[in-house]
Amino acid sequence: MKPVWVLMCAIAVVGSNSLVLSPIAADVALDFVGKSAPDVMLASAVYGGSTAVSALFLAPRADQMGLKRALIVALVILVAALLASALAPSLGVLTLAQGLAGIGAGLALPATYGLAADVSPKGQESATLGKVLTGWTLSLVAGVSFAAVLADLLHWRAVFGLMAALSAGLIVLIWKMQVTQRAAVQAVSPFKAFRVPGVLPILLSVVCFMSAFYGLYAFLGAHLTTVLGFSTGMAGLGALIYGVGFGMVAPLDRLIDRFGATRAAPVVFGLLLLVYLVMAVCAGQGLAIFGVCLLWGAVNHLGLNILVGQMSALSPSQRGAILGLYSATTYVAMFVGTAAFRPVFEGQGFAVASVLSAACVAPALISAVWTLRRLGRAVVPAAE
Repeated sequence: MKPVWVLMCAIAVVGSNSLVLSPIAADVALDFVGKSAPDVMLASAVYGGSTAVSALFLAPRADQMGLKRALIVALVILVAALLASALAPSLGVLTLAQGLAGIGAGLALPATYGLAADVSPKGQESATLGKVLTGWTLSLVAGVSFAAVLADLLHWRAVFGLMAALSAGLIVLIWKMQVTQRAAVQAVSPFKAFRVPGVLPILLSVVCFMSAFYGLYAFLGAHLTTVLGFSTGMAGLGALIYGVGFGMVAPLDRLIDRFGATRAAPVVFGLLLLVYLVMAVCAGQGLAIFGVCLLWGAVNHLGLNILVGQMSALSPSQRGAILGLYSATTYVAMFVGTAAFRPVFEGQGFAVASVLSAACVAPALISAVWTLRRLGRAVVPAAE
């Protein structure tokens, strides 16, 4: 099996676990006396917090031990956590198990993104990364949907058992994967990685990008059901269509390689800002929202590719630490964005929340344009 597909599957498994509790929360709650679906979602919150901390403090160790070995260690932790989740006798144990899963995920994501750059043919880094990022599509379209069906047919515990088995299989495939070994480096403090030139501007763009996405995505289903009157099943189409859009645009990733991330970024972030404004205009029309979700997923894929690719290229010897900062920032932005958008959605509605997402993307767009102009000024004197 080609390394790029193995890495894609690794992202799919980690992504599935991060999203799977939401559709099966009610079934999980039935197994624990006196617990409700919101109580179960606390485990998801603990997972997110644990992932952020792990990405910040453990990911730098990936550079020291090697990205391949780090990913194997991360998946071993994930297998143990998923088995503990499947066998959890109480909600407290399930929550602790998901916290352990977050530790594995926080190490797995930076290691996987870093390995994508290592296994890529020279000059095709964005195209390779795009294929790996398609793992998020698998988690949205196949993982979450199949988990809900499996929970209905068998039991919610079977969902975690299956993911544990898939993770164990990935360990074997990654062990056999041929990766060019880089010289061992000393583990870098996450705070020292902040000083790598170019890290802070990109991280600020990550905050803008992720806050805009998670803040609006968190309330998409609620808007479709409570405001527009769609059934829960129909509302789930929003996430499904978003995932399809995210995956179908992967062939365009090669254009980022051709023109460069710096030149592509203003175009992609500009399109994303327009997508959010169009979402605001279409907020009252459910079918139109589904169409915008397709575009949303497609443009978000390109934006994510640019951000991860730029972070990966900053310092290959510190790639684990830098991508750890990226993952930690992502999960912090997810928490902050969701919390900040809630009063806006409840008080002003989905259309205003969409405009807020556009406003969040604006600083990233301005930064991308400024960076491109600075590059242009640097190139002209050199040519002269």
